[in-house]
Amino acid sequence: MATCEHAAAAGGQTAPMRFEENSLSEVKRVIAVLSGKGGVGKSLVTGSLAVELARGGAKVGILDADITGPSIPRMFGMGGRHAHGLGNLLLPEISATGIKVMSSNLLLQNETDPVLWRGPVIAGAIKQFWSDTSWGPLDYLLVDMPPGTGDVALTVFQSLPVDGIVVVTSPQDLVSMIVAKAVNMADKMSVPVLGVVENMSYVQCPDCGRAIEIFGESKLDEVAAGYGLKVLDRLPIDPALAAACDAGTLETELASGTLPLALAACRAVEAHEVEAPGEAPAADAE
Repeated sequence: MATCEHAAAAGGQTAPMRFEENSLSEVKRVIAVLSGKGGVGKSLVTGSLAVELARGGAKVGILDADITGPSIPRMFGMGGRHAHGLGNLLLPEISATGIKVMSSNLLLQNETDPVLWRGPVIAGAIKQFWSDTSWGPLDYLLVDMPPGTGDVALTVFQSLPVDGIVVVTSPQDLVSMIVAKAVNMADKMSVPVLGVVENMSYVQCPDCGRAIEIFGESKLDEVAAGYGLKVLDRLPIDPALAAACDAGTLETELASGTLPLALAACRAVEAHEVEAPGEAPAADAE
């Protein structure tokens, strides 16, 4: 478990312990989808991976950690729906194809209500979405991260058993900064980066089929090589897919075979041992 050496040196508290998994959850793999900035399509990549994993027969859940800007429920046709309880636990909403979702939008009276919470409350929501939610048996829990590397990202990586990270970026000059932020956080948290997905990579001409790089030539290959990362997939700008996300029909409209390399990277992650409720995780070696 990573700790803050500065806090320890000052006599303060070290990093929080892992959140416990409840007796009604059995999550085998936790994969976070992260970027160093907003607006690059993390939720689209998260949702697409979830749909493709589910199509392959896996049991999949999405923990929407973008507490103040959630978009996963809308993508999966859950607008206006609300999570319910089972005793002291929350029950995630279930999509048309069986994907389980927990999001702050499922706890609000209206999905357009703003989430005006401070950092500690938001961190508490992450704990509630993990420890106090009955996920049942899952092969994969995908965590849709908020933009950047702030409080929520720190809470997720310190307190959830994250097995790998998929970094999402776009073909702009900021790609080096985006990747650097994500890689540096992953390194500090000792979580492997599975690879990088470039969204909005190009647009395909409807007449000739030629790929047009409207943001200019991608620098991803060079940047990824500099950090020793795999370039997984490149997604085009697709107005029809964007419309499907808005309409809540991603599950039916997503083309089969989307994100094949990212999908293979997720499937290659080994299942971790599920801790018994109340069992403390093994301490990291000094």
